Amino acid sequence: MRYEMVKGLAQEYQNYTAEDFEVWKFLYERQIPKLNEVAAEEYLQGIKNIEFVADKIPDILETNKLLATKTGWELIVVPGIIKEPDFFNLLSQKKFPATTWLRKKDSLDYLPEPDMFHDVFGHVPLLTHYHFTEFFQTLGKLGVEHLQNEKVVAMLGRLYWFTIEFGLINTNHQLKIYGAGIISSYSETSFSLSDTPKHLPYDASVIMNTPYENDHIQDTYYVIDSFEQLYHSIETIKEVIAQNI
Repeated sequence: MRYEMVKGLAQEYQNYTAEDFEVWKFLYERQIPKLNEVAAEEYLQGIKNIEFVADKIPDILETNKLLATKTGWELIVVPGIIKEPDFFNLLSQKKFPATTWLRKKDSLDYLPEPDMFHDVFGHVPLLTHYHFTEFFQTLGKLGVEHLQNEKVVAMLGRLYWFTIEFGLINTNHQLKIYGAGIISSYSETSFSLSDTPKHLPYDASVIMNTPYENDHIQDTYYVIDSFEQLYHSIETIKEVIAQNI
């Protein structure tokens, strides 16, 4: 089954206000010192590869040129959360839907839906990493293939949630962050690594059968040992899907 590609919007960079630049700078400068200590090295290297800085809101056209040289991915500008068929279809073609609006100064720490700091600062650096993006694209392909099966779509959504959005990685026996939902959240960055939540080893078959709640900070995080482990779990994911179709 084929789906029409979402038509990307323009970023309209000239419309960013002084407040937008101030918000990006504040969020970036507040988060980077923490991430330098607790984020996965692959994410931190991605920040350098993609040339993000505090004083400039990323230009999607420039970012896409850099992504093209690394993994062939690109950003597609969307107004907000898009429908599952469109989302999976974009991922399957190495395209990530991203918003370009920024939160306001009076709502720096809570948003009802993701803004550019989450979508771009949180997600894009790891789009330069091969094994991560191969896993990411496979989720999209599987979503397109099984879109009519609500149970399988829910399973893929859980994988996305507990890895791409809220995943942790064990690096040299030390927990680090790679999930974009944590990376872009000042409070959850510290909480996720504390002794309060549960830290469980990554198991795709378990995660695919573990519901999540998206209206509060997580109480359970799954920990991978490497991005290669994510990539090599694809066969397990396909086996679990086969048992549910």
